[in-house]
Amino acid sequence: MVSGFFITFEGGEGAGKSTQIERLASKMRAKKYEVLVTREPGGSPGAEAVRHVLLSGAAEPFGPRMEALLFAAARSDHVEQVIRPAVERGSIVLCDRFMDSSRVYQGVTGGLDPAFMGALEKVAINGMVPDMTLIFDIDPAEGLRRATARRGTDAGADRFEKETLDIHQRRREAFLAIAAAEPERCIVVDASADPDTVENVVAGAVFAALETMTPRQRKQAPG
Repeated sequence: MVSGFFITFEGGEGAGKSTQIERLASKMRAKKYEVLVTREPGGSPGAEAVRHVLLSGAAEPFGPRMEALLFAAARSDHVEQVIRPAVERGSIVLCDRFMDSSRVYQGVTGGLDPAFMGALEKVAINGMVPDMTLIFDIDPAEGLRRATARRGTDAGADRFEKETLDIHQRRREAFLAIAAAEPERCIVVDASADPDTVENVVAGAVFAALETMTPRQRKQAPG
């Protein structure tokens, strides 16, 4: 049995996830919750070692299947070294991207077989399904504009930001499809609103969930 709570933040580029994670963490700490903020790829020493390889595109020559294996290896280390111990000691874990990003980025737009991706996910998360997933929805063109403004014109885009608008639109649709398929876990947040409005929506949803939270065994991912 566990008493912590695991929340993931998902969505396309420039949706404002990172900003909202920090705002939510501040609100929760003010209410005396023990909060751990983490991210993927990365979040643990082993996974951080893989992060640059994945985001820089250095793994691309090895092909999409090998890249998906690297993401899964990083996630497995992150889950076992960071996320699971934190949840089991009663912490609220806020994670910037998790399994749904792999479903969308490597599965849907990466063209990998759903059965292959499902098998990787099962091994990587080892039952550590999020209690709540907030999917930040924004028009891809606006998201990319925000991402460019955030990093500055002198800094280069990462490999995912460089992809075509059509690919970003497909990812948006894939995230929304996940939300529709798993409404008990996923909440769609209108990320086009101003940051203060988004902050209030996110905090309202999370605190409402925490009020009804009861310790429970970690559930398995669907399918």
